[in-house]
Amino acid sequence: MAKSIMIQGTMSNAGKSLLCAGLCRIFKQDGYKVAPFKSQNMALNSFITADGGEMGRAQVVQAEAAGIEPDVRMNPILLKPTTDVGSQVIVNGRVLGNMRASEYFRRKRELVPEILNAYQSLADEYDIIVIEGAGSPAEINLKQDDIVNMGLAKLVDAPVLLVGDIDRGGVFAQLYGTVALLEEEERKRIKGTVVNKFRGDRSILEPGLKTLKELCSVPVAGVIPYVHVDIDDEDSLTERFTDKQVTGLVDIAVIKLPRISNFTDFSPFERYENVSVRYVDRISELHAPDMIILPGTKSTISDLLWLRQSGLEAAVKKAASAGTPIFGICGGYQMLGNRVSDPLLTESGGVTELAGMELLNMDTVFSDEKIQIQAKGKIGRLCGLFSGLNGLDYEGYEIHMGRSDMPLPAVTECGNVYGSYVHGLFDAPGIADAVLRALCQRKGIDPEGLNSLDIKQYKERQYDALADAVRSGLDMELIYRILNREV
Repeated sequence: MAKSIMIQGTMSNAGKSLLCAGLCRIFKQDGYKVAPFKSQNMALNSFITADGGEMGRAQVVQAEAAGIEPDVRMNPILLKPTTDVGSQVIVNGRVLGNMRASEYFRRKRELVPEILNAYQSLADEYDIIVIEGAGSPAEINLKQDDIVNMGLAKLVDAPVLLVGDIDRGGVFAQLYGTVALLEEEERKRIKGTVVNKFRGDRSILEPGLKTLKELCSVPVAGVIPYVHVDIDDEDSLTERFTDKQVTGLVDIAVIKLPRISNFTDFSPFERYENVSVRYVDRISELHAPDMIILPGTKSTISDLLWLRQSGLEAAVKKAASAGTPIFGICGGYQMLGNRVSDPLLTESGGVTELAGMELLNMDTVFSDEKIQIQAKGKIGRLCGLFSGLNGLDYEGYEIHMGRSDMPLPAVTECGNVYGSYVHGLFDAPGIADAVLRALCQRKGIDPEGLNSLDIKQYKERQYDALADAVRSGLDMELIYRILNREV
């Protein structure tokens, strides 16, 4: 049976996901078989496994850091928000249905056996399980029937590290306040506190760390430095959405849809030194990019309406008519067609049919059956700007409720408008390179200045850099004592 350690945070975006990834990498480096686990994830960034199951990308990143294949057991429940008050509920990689928040809270205890079965089967196969909590364990309005923080820690008897984010200020209040709001039995599960994202001289913190130890009655397990690593973000709290500046030889504008999903599809472009990738949600930010991308979305019709009402649809169509390449992925691809229909209200948006952007000659109809497959092959049949993609191998995954009636090899084109259902398309060796080279040639500039890279090797270096930072900040002797139940 695997040993376990659980990372809980004082708030969302305290750094739990990255800390778990760092620990997964450290334990792998130390010779252990390690797997990540998060019982319930709420995110629009998801992934399709080799057997067609859907899971959150945070645990995919952690699995990569651990050197293992992603498995839906690592994230048995995934909530994908469809409206402000409801989500699509995915259990063990398959859609259970759309539920309002109130209905899900009434029913979530029914899912405990699924969570425990997933956890126990992983524990039978691995040496260590690194468990990630969600939000904060001190959300006292949500503590009843908790299945992701202290409720889960109790179910699987896991020791807990509590992480606070000093970069947002008030870290001592975060940590002590969280501990103070817990019940006595819950406090006993906390074996150490962690100050995350620290910049500066640790000695300045020492008086506070001493007091924190006394107040919380547990040791400070570490102070982790603010680390600049390029690892995929979990959700829309990502900092990448805030950069609006054009700084590169090539400028790519990604339309930041209200329910944007799988924005990590465009991470490969961000890893080029002289490429700007900007996420824009108003006309004044669009400017004159070299390519416009319409990303995936969990609510195609609702986000298409927003695009229309914001004026961005007209701006994108104007750019397309002027020859700017437009590339749609999944939901963004569906928007580019003539019509989008949702007769069964699959997306719960209340609209059954809407005219599309009419840039690709196709219609899309939503059904109640989700397509969840991994996809691979060779790109072919392109004759426009991106004909250099022909013959390149691609590998990714499809995840959508809609079916489009345009034959789709991997990439469809109509003039300078392109579309694909394949998430992860640009990760494959050579594809992002070929796209950027074509954009450079269109501008009449030398593509050699882009500084291309091997993405797989790049990722491995980032995971190692993360592990180095986490190892340097944590008391690893204490961490192993916690794992061995000596604390």
